[in-house]
Amino acid sequence: MTKTFTVLLSLLVALGLGGCVDQASREPANLSTAKAEVKAYVDSGKYDADLTDVAAPAKTWITRRAGAGTEKLAVVFDIDETTLSNFDHMQKADWGYQADSWSQWVMESKAPAISPVREIYRTARAHKVAAFFITGRRESEKAATARNLRTQGMGDFAAVLVRSDSSKTPVGIFKTASRKHITEQGYTIIANVGDQQSDLDGGYSERTFKLPNPFYLIP
Repeated sequence: MTKTFTVLLSLLVALGLGGCVDQASREPANLSTAKAEVKAYVDSGKYDADLTDVAAPAKTWITRRAGAGTEKLAVVFDIDETTLSNFDHMQKADWGYQADSWSQWVMESKAPAISPVREIYRTARAHKVAAFFITGRRESEKAATARNLRTQGMGDFAAVLVRSDSSKTPVGIFKTASRKHITEQGYTIIANVGDQQSDLDGGYSERTFKLPNPFYLIP
């Protein structure tokens, strides 16, 4: 038995491919099935219900926390699939990503608000809590993004923070650094709202609120 064959056999056994485990038991759902399940999740109203379930305690927390002190308070929001929905664009693209069509969509500033999260924003502003938007979008998309937020009733913000067009910094690292920068301006971030775990990791927020997102994952 050669060394190469021994190593290969060991890998097959370790992976359960030696005939002891049914291959089909590890096979993921067919891609077309997964796409249909995601659409059904949205169409059924379950997605909106899950968003509302996250928004409710966020609003309660902001209201209570805003009444507990006079320091400069802030709430941080992600944008895509947090405050603005790209569902129509994603569905038309068959859930794929194409840079040119994505850029065109962003520049049109037509993404609708995610209503339960807009209510979190309104709660924050009603209690004089500053709203910051931190997004993985690029500097060239900033003006269109700000316009989209304004048309959807979220234009009273302290800042929209974006990456430079040439930045290769991972999104999670950029967002953590941005929150740190906000605290260095004297703000206490009382809530951080996002649909990706990378929106929320890294600290600099008293509480985090994770929204559902079955559409894509940003590490």
